[in-house]
Order: sequence, then structure tokens, then C-alpha cells
Amino acid sequence: MTPPPARARRAADAGLSPSAVSALAGELRLACMRISRRVRFESTHVVAPHQFSVLCRLEKALRTPSELAEIEKVSAPSMTRTVAALVERGLVERTDDPADRRQVILSLTRDATVLLNDIRRKRDAWMSVRVGRLTAEEQDVLRQASAILTRVANE
Repeated sequence: MTPPPARARRAADAGLSPSAVSALAGELRLACMRISRRVRFESTHVVAPHQFSVLCRLEKALRTPSELAEIEKVSAPSMTRTVAALVERGLVERTDDPADRRQVILSLTRDATVLLNDIRRKRDAWMSVRVGRLTAEEQDVLRQASAILTRVANE
């Protein structure tokens, strides 16, 4: 008989029944979603969440609108509208693709880089205030949970 996978052994070692593991997984998913939503909407007056996501993608690499649409799992027309709004605000630049004149390459402007840094600072400050209100024990639990959740996200 082959031994159970390491994940299953860890759950069994914790003494959690399969139904308790399932309940905990649901609670963690909801808590992570709520925190993500709250942090994300802290700066929506500056740029909408879907626009922020596009800016973050362009920060990592130059992209075409169709590449962005595929990555963001939206339709090409939807991405065209998003990009047009970002171009109009001076946050994204369009450049002709030298290899294919039918395509455009999108990149961030300096203003977009400044904006992204500002939004991240505000989001971090929002989170820091809340974590700062916790007890030292709770902060230590979150430090451990952060490492564990990062490991789970990377699986």
C-alpha cells in the first residue's frame, strides 16, 4: 500500500476530519477574498480594479491588447475599451509593433508607474493599520499564516 500524499498526512496529523478541512478551506477562501476585495477597493477613486490589473500586467512586460485580453480573461472589445481609457488618461502608450504593423505594443507611462506605486502604498497603509491593531500573538499567527498561504498559492 502506498502512503498518502504529504498534504493528506499533514491534514491527518492536525486531527482534522475531511469535513473540518473542507469547512476551514471555505472559511479561508472567503476571508482571503474579503481582504482582497477591501484592499483592492481602497483606491478605486483613482483607477478601477480592472484598469489597475492591466497596469500591473504592463509593468511586468510590454504587451499587445490581445495578449492582455487573454491574460485577463476578457473579450478583445472589452480590453480595447480598457486600454483606450488608460491611453486617454495618459497612463498607457501605444507603439506600432516593428515586426507587425497591424499590431500595437502597449507600455506604461511614467505617470502610470508613479500611480501604481502610490496605490500600492495606500493599500499597504490600509492593511498596516488593521494589522497594527492586532495583539502581538495575532500578528504572529498572521505572520505564520502568510507563509502558509503563500505556499498554498504556489502549489
